Amino acid sequence: MIKTIIVDDERLARNELKKILQDFPEIDVIEEAINVSDAKEKIEELHPQLIFLDIQMPGDKTGFDLLNELEYLPKVVFTTAYNEFAIKAFDFNALDYLLKPIDARRLAEAIQKVKKGIEQDHQTQKNVLSKDDQVFVKDGDRCWFVKLNEVRLFESVGNYAKVFFGTNKPLILKSLNSLEERLDAKVFFRANRKHIINLQKIAKIDSLLNSGLKVTLDGGEEIEISRRQAVKFRDTMSL
Repeated sequence: MIKTIIVDDERLARNELKKILQDFPEIDVIEEAINVSDAKEKIEELHPQLIFLDIQMPGDKTGFDLLNELEYLPKVVFTTAYNEFAIKAFDFNALDYLLKPIDARRLAEAIQKVKKGIEQDHQTQKNVLSKDDQVFVKDGDRCWFVKLNEVRLFESVGNYAKVFFGTNKPLILKSLNSLEERLDAKVFFRANRKHIINLQKIAKIDSLLNSGLKVTLDGGEEIEISRRQAVKFRDTMSL
């Protein structure tokens, strides 16, 4: 079963989607949310594997704003009445983009993509890399064979990730989520939505007024650890 949350401010739209989803027993709708703050709270608490996400929401925040604020990011299928946001949606690694009223055939295609993505994640989890493993990195015509422990930072850039080692910062076609699944959690830490840091490359740590932290890496990069992740960071690094 795929734990799922529907995020849409329109009750009729939520009900219609739930009705169609009854034909897909692998989808388990565990909650519904009606705006960004409601969705953020439920997603962070329940950790669904999938969200069906509307873009236009009440207030001044959109579905895109929600994804920007989340620490835990599930698989995303957008459901919207507007086709002009499609390109931007895939900048957020969305698996699919469904236009309302939702067609059952297109929904079936989206769910197949979700199942394939979850299956790939499970495969990836079986192949965690150690800090001493060497990985091949290619950016255009340039190539490197670098030991993972030499990488101090991964930074999300849309569908790509920037890899920081030495004076190099190549881009690779990998999402931060997929990288996180393969990295040793004892060495690499998800500081926020956009950054994974090498704990062994931290040169300095400063406290922030919002209860977060700021770390300076030995390459000079200053990375803010979000308030939520700062709690986990302190637990991880304390005796």
